[in-house]
Amino acid sequence: MVEDEARVRKLIVDVLTSHGYKVLEATRGEEAIRMCKTHKESIELAVVDVVMPEMSGPDLVRQIARLRPQMRVLYISGYTDEAIVHHGIQNSGAAFLQKPFVPDALARKVREVLDARNTRANS
Repeated sequence: MVEDEARVRKLIVDVLTSHGYKVLEATRGEEAIRMCKTHKESIELAVVDVVMPEMSGPDLVRQIARLRPQMRVLYISGYTDEAIVHHGIQNSGAAFLQKPFVPDALARKVREVLDARNTRANS
């Protein structure tokens, strides 16, 4: 989970851990890349803010995809559609959740993205 805003990050971590997920959290892209390199277990999903300081979410995903090619991605953003289009998210087919969101919407979207992966893996 990569989110630069502390209260949003805490909310996401709290929601996901309460649903039984183990969550690694990073505040910026370089920290997330380091985690992907050093974490020994699999990482099934990255929840990534689209717009962050230093490195955008899509730039981060391109870098960590080389390290973890099987990892799924859920982009989140509070920015307008124009910003999302600018970052190439809207037309990429990537999973996306608009901020602000309610906890149940986050949990449902995470499950949906993970289940889509399992469906493909079992096809």
